[in-house]
Amino acid sequence: MRRRGAGRHGTRRRGLRAPAWTATLTWKSAVFITVMCCALAALLSVLVHSAVTRQTVDQARDKALSRLEDVTAAYETGEALPPGSGIDPPGLPASLRALAAGGDRGTLVAHHNGRPVMWAAAPADGRALATEVDYSQSARTINDLDGAIVGSSLLATGATLLVGAFAVTRVTRRLHQTARVAGRISAGDLDARVGDPRTTDPSRPQDEVAIVAGALDTMASTLQRKLLTEQRFTADVAHELRTPLTGLSAAAELLPPGRPSELVRDRVRTMRGLTEDLLEISRLDARTEQVDLDVHELAPLVERVVRVSGTETEIRSGRTAAGRRQGHVQVETDKRRLERVLGNLITNAHKHGRPPVVLTVDGPVVTVRDHGPGFPDYLLADGPQRFRTEGSGKGHGLGLTIAVGQAEVIGADLTFSNAQDGGAVARLTLPEYVRLDGEVTESRGDPESGPHHEE
Repeated sequence: MRRRGAGRHGTRRRGLRAPAWTATLTWKSAVFITVMCCALAALLSVLVHSAVTRQTVDQARDKALSRLEDVTAAYETGEALPPGSGIDPPGLPASLRALAAGGDRGTLVAHHNGRPVMWAAAPADGRALATEVDYSQSARTINDLDGAIVGSSLLATGATLLVGAFAVTRVTRRLHQTARVAGRISAGDLDARVGDPRTTDPSRPQDEVAIVAGALDTMASTLQRKLLTEQRFTADVAHELRTPLTGLSAAAELLPPGRPSELVRDRVRTMRGLTEDLLEISRLDARTEQVDLDVHELAPLVERVVRVSGTETEIRSGRTAAGRRQGHVQVETDKRRLERVLGNLITNAHKHGRPPVVLTVDGPVVTVRDHGPGFPDYLLADGPQRFRTEGSGKGHGLGLTIAVGQAEVIGADLTFSNAQDGGAVARLTLPEYVRLDGEVTESRGDPESGPHHEE
C-alpha cells in the first residue's frame, strides 16, 4: 500500500511540472542567451568597477597624504593647522586612530558630518595627527559609473536577446516547416516536400537544417517511388490474373459433377475473389475512386447487408440523442461502398471471431462486435495490414484493409478496439444527413469497446 505522504508528494511534483512551451528551442535559446549576457555583463561590470574604484581611491589617497604632509610640517613648526585637521580630531575612525598612535601612517574612507571623506593620519607625540579630504565627488563618480554599467548591460542584454531570438526563430521556423512536411508524409501525402532553397542552390552554403530538409525530401521521393512500384506491380498482377482465371472458371464449369470438380470450382472462386480484392486495393492506393454520394436510410441498408451476407448476425437498434428511431436516421454516403465496408466487417467477425455477432445501429454509428479472441495487438496499434493475419491463420488481411480504404473514401471513421469482457469491436461513424427544415442532433452510440482477428 502506498503511504499517504508519498502520494501527496507525488501529486505535488506533478503540479510543479514546467509548462510545455518551456521545452521549445526558442525558449531554451532565449534563456541561454540571457544567462550568458548577464554573466558576461556581470563579469565586465566587476572588472570595470574594480579598476575605476581603485584609480579613484588612489587619487583621493594621494591627495589626502599630500595634505597630511603639509599638516605635519605646520604641526612641527607650531603653525596653525588648516581646517579639518588636528590632533585626534572628532570623527576620526577608531581603527585609523589606533594605527597612527602605534606609529604608522594610513588612510581610510569614512562618513563625517553626513558626507564621505578620506582620512589620513600620522603619529604625533603618541597621538594621531589627522586631516580629512572631501570624498563626495569621487563617490559620485563611482556611483554614476555603476549606474552606467547597469544601464548599458541591460541595454546590451536586451539587444542581444532580440537579435538572438530573431536568428533562432528563423531556424525554428524552418524546423517546424520540416516537421509539418514529415507529418504530411506520414499521413500519406507522399507529394509533400520541404523544398528548402539551400538544398537546390549549390552556391549557397548548407546548414544543419537544410541537410535535414534535403534528407527528408530524398527519403520521401524514394518512398514514393517504391510505393508506386508496389502499386503498379499489384495492379499488373491482378490484371494479368483476371484473363486466365476467367478461362479457368469457364473450364471448371464443364467438368463432370463430383468432389474434385467442386474443389476446383471452390479454388477458382477463391482466386477470383483475391484478384478482385487486389484490384480494389490498387484503385484505393491510386486514390482515383469517384464517390457517388446520396442520402440513404441507414437501418434498412444495414438490414439488407446482413441478409445478403447469409450469416446469423443479430441486429440491435437504439435511439438517437434527440429520441428519434434509428430507422429514421439518414446518412449521406455511397451506398455500394458502405455495403462493401459493412459486408467485410460482418464476414471478418464470423470468420475470425465467435458467435454471437452483434451489429448495433446507434444514430450514424454502426458497430460490429463478435465474442472471439479479439483483434491482434499489431492491428490495434497500426491498423489492418494486407497479407498479415494472426489467430486462425486463414485469410489474407485484405478484407479489413479494403474496409478502411472504402470508409476513408466515403468520409466515414472506422476504428477497431477490444472489449474488456472479450470480443472484437469495429465502430463505423458515418456523416449524418442534416435536414434543412429542422435541426438534427448528431447522436453518438455507446457500443462496447472490444478485440479481434483480421481477415
